[in-house]
Amino acid sequence: MATTRQAHTVWDGTLLEGSGVVTFDSSGIGEYPVSWPARAEQANGKTSPEELIAAAHSSCFSMALSNGLTKAGTPPTQLTTQAEVTFQPGTGITGIHITVEGQIPGLDEAGFQAAAEDAKANCPVSQALSGTTITLTAKLA
Repeated sequence: MATTRQAHTVWDGTLLEGSGVVTFDSSGIGEYPVSWPARAEQANGKTSPEELIAAAHSSCFSMALSNGLTKAGTPPTQLTTQAEVTFQPGTGITGIHITVEGQIPGLDEAGFQAAAEDAKANCPVSQALSGTTITLTAKLA
């Protein structure tokens, strides 16, 4: 069955001096402030579209990798995934780097690298962001 998730943002004011609040409607997990300075400079307790993309990408990648490893007969004990989304004002998102460390009994580094590359190529968020350069560092714990 297909699912649809919703979030919305209310923005007040101009880009440079204004601010907004993004609300996660589907999950109800909360409201989070956003602003241009939080996006282009320091976060200072606010989020940004890039941080939200990083959250989506790291969780999607982890799910895809866990599924691939399990289907291959080497289910993971734990995966720790970080996604770094780089934003250059005036240019846009210039790249995403995924770092994953895995605890997978019975799997060697080469097998883990291959599984991680497959997850990077095939997780739905990676596919949605295919116009962006996505790099990967994967290692066993």
